[in-house]
Parts: sequence; structure tokens; C-alpha cells
Amino acid sequence: MPETPEEETKTEAAPEPSDDLVTTQHTLTVKRRKLAYTAQTGRIVLRKEVHTDGKFDGHTAKAEVFLTSYTLDGAEPGSRPVTFAFNGGPGSASVWLHMGVLGPRRVVSGDVDSPEPPPYRVVDNPETLLAHSDLVFIDPVSTGYSRPKKGESAKDYHGFTADVESVAEIIRLWTSRNGRWLSPKYLAGESYGTLRAAALAGHLQERHGFYLNGLMLISSVLDMGTIRFTEGNDQPYPLFVPTYAAIAHYHGKHGKRKLADVLAEAEDFAARELPWALSRGSRLTPEEKAAAVRKLASLTGLDESYVDRVNLRIEHVRFFTELLRERGLTTGRMDGRFTTWEPDGGRELMSDDASVSRIIGAYSAGFNHYVRSELGYENDLPYEVLSMDVVRNWSYSEFEGRAVSAVEALSAAMRANPHLKVHVALGYYDGATPYYAAEHVLAHLQIPENLRGNIESAYYPAGHMMYVHEPSRVQQSKDLAEFVRSSSNR
Repeated sequence: MPETPEEETKTEAAPEPSDDLVTTQHTLTVKRRKLAYTAQTGRIVLRKEVHTDGKFDGHTAKAEVFLTSYTLDGAEPGSRPVTFAFNGGPGSASVWLHMGVLGPRRVVSGDVDSPEPPPYRVVDNPETLLAHSDLVFIDPVSTGYSRPKKGESAKDYHGFTADVESVAEIIRLWTSRNGRWLSPKYLAGESYGTLRAAALAGHLQERHGFYLNGLMLISSVLDMGTIRFTEGNDQPYPLFVPTYAAIAHYHGKHGKRKLADVLAEAEDFAARELPWALSRGSRLTPEEKAAAVRKLASLTGLDESYVDRVNLRIEHVRFFTELLRERGLTTGRMDGRFTTWEPDGGRELMSDDASVSRIIGAYSAGFNHYVRSELGYENDLPYEVLSMDVVRNWSYSEFEGRAVSAVEALSAAMRANPHLKVHVALGYYDGATPYYAAEHVLAHLQIPENLRGNIESAYYPAGHMMYVHEPSRVQQSKDLAEFVRSSSNR
């Protein structure tokens, strides 16, 4: 019997997505102590309450979010901390923190002088934070294996507020389903993930009464105005100078001087003379400008003629391209210790960031192997380590006409929750989120003086992903463990 027109136009409704979590059991030896733990990995369905004309239409599936959790077997949930971790980008999966420093297994990527060759290795991580806290690694929508539901738009999640709301919902869901509301709770974010973490601290408190014990801000940027070289914004130029000086020192531009002495001089110049000189504009006399040029060139390792031509305003990617031009090299942005040969010695902006390209292969291969072979999760989607499409199209519409910032959100969270502690991890050679800019922002948090003791900072002789430097990784692991121990109130 032929189909009727109505039957011909009928379309089969797509099946509702469901969680596809896989659970596996593992052990790890940490200082002669055997840790037995449960790993759970896969995608959970992110749902949204839908209202039409004031009426509740249901809790509708909108996306599938990939996460990996590690919980210590036999632990008491009320006393066992849990840390929710994510990276930044925006558009980055959590693989960096997961397989670089926090998780029970880690990727061996090598470092500046000893890059790991393919096909790479995954090894035990005896320094894992799992010895002190359960761990939940979250990949926001369009990163990792996280995707919108069929028929939904990924753009709905590619923006500041939408991202905070969706990640907050995943955190709430995991906490509720695993009975962890009375556990000490932490957020660990890296790079843009620190901006997300600060905003989440405020959002979780206001929306769900979800109060945290602590934030781990790794390579922190809470105010984009301090790192974005936009027209008319002179703020970043002085804040990057100590990092420029550190990178110049690493590459031999300061002779036998101690790094600490170079940084002290650079910080003083960045705090006093340079902001004043930039503020003067055409009122700066030729003699005053010449003095500022000499000092800035001396600190950054650049030629005085170059510093003069850019009018004392050294943009960061230009710096990485210019510093070692006479050697035919450029330095890394994420980590200024790295260098690579530049095929076009006349370029204004470097063609490659060696501090990313030298290690991303190890993290991609390591995780793709690990998730299937050890965690037992199968998915034919590509695991998006870093989506540049997301980076380019991220929406900051909430901040039209002003700098993107989570300073007020963190300030308000700390005022409302005076027990909230903040750990900030900073790399001296980080040219993406410079340490001196982070110090500047922290000093301007709108909190009473008695809460400033809730903030601690740790510094490492490495870059943005400071844990690729083995001594820094080991020390950072100790620092994070001590932070959790001292702030868990258990």
C-alpha cells in the first residue's frame, strides 16, 4: 500500500541521548602506599529546564559533556576532598592538567632540551593530587568528546556566561549524584580556566548555594585588559616587562646576573618609570624618552632602536619574534624557554609557537591511547585537544565596551565566603599570562584586608604549563597537595 503524504513527511525523532560512562578499577603506589581507586569516564547528558509561555516544558537534553573522575576506594565522602579541573583556551580540553600534573597517569612530553620523540609514553604519576583529593576533569562543549545534542547549536555554549552556566551544571550534577555536597570542594583551572574558575566560584554560590573551600588558579588571568594589547590600552605594556626580562635572562641577555636581581629591577621599572613615561604621550621630553628607551632595552634584551621605533610599547608576540632574530630563532609564547628556527627572518610575528607544537603531540597521543586502552572508553569522534575555531568565535558580548574580567565575581565570592582560599601558580617564563599581570590583578581584588591572607602564590622557573619542567612539576604537586590539606577543614 503506498504511503500517504502525511506518512511521507513524517521524520523519525532522534533518540534521546543517555550517559555512556565506563567504570574501571586501578591501583597506584604512592610513597609505598597502595592507592586503590575507581575511574569513571564518558559523556553525561547536560539538560536544561525549558519554559514556554510561562509553563514548564520539561528538562530537555541539550549536550553531552565528557568527563573523567577518579575516586579513592573506601574513603569517607564527608572528609574526602574533591577537585573539579579544566583547562582554558577557551576551546581547550582538560588533557593538560589531567595528564600533565594532577591525574594518576601522566604523559611524558619532555622539556626544552630533551623533547620526547614519538610515539610517546604514559607513565604512573606518584605525585598525583589523587593522593589528597578525588578528581573530576571536565571538557566543556566542543572540547574533548563533548558535543551539543543532535539538532542543537554549539554556539549556545561558546560564550562567557553560557560556558560558566554549563560547567556549573556539570559540577552540580556530579556532586549530587555522587553524594559529595559535604565534601571539601575545589576548582582547578588553567589559563582561561582561571577566569572560568573565578566566575564559577561566584555563580555556584549565588545559583546553588555551592560554597567552595578553594580555587587553584594555574597561569592566572582574571582580567583580560591586563594582557590584551588593544588600541588605547597601555596597561599590558608595563605588566609584561618582568616576563620579557626573565626570558631575556634565560637566553643569555643579562650575562651572569641572578634572575631574582633582574626581576626586581624589571618590576620596579614596570611599577614606576614606564607607566609614567607611557602616560606622558607627546609631553615626554626627548631626554626622558631616551632614558626610558635605554632602560627598557637593557631589561628586555632588545635593541634600543627597536624600542624607540615601537614608542616604548613592546607587544608580546613581536617580542618573541624579535628577541633572538639575530640567531634566526623565535621564542615560545606559552614558555619563553623554548625556541625554534624561523624560516622568514623578516617576519614581524613568529610563524610557530614551539612551546605548544613541541608538546601537543605527546598529549594528544597519550590521551587517545589512555582513554581507550586503560579507561575502556570508545568513541569515534576526534578528541579535540584545542579547537582554534572555538577560540576565534568565542563570545564576550556581556563585556561590550569593557575588558573581560572575573575580578568582581571572585571578590564577591571571597566576601560572601571568607573561608574561600586561593592558590595562584605562576611561571616566570609564561608569555601568555605573565606573572606580574596576575600580581597586579590580585592586588586589586575588592576584598577587606583580613581576607588577603587567603591568597597564596607559588612561582616556578618555567612557563604556562610549568609542569613540563620536571623540577617544577614535582614542586607544584607538593604545593597543590599542601594547599588542599591546609584548606579542607577536615
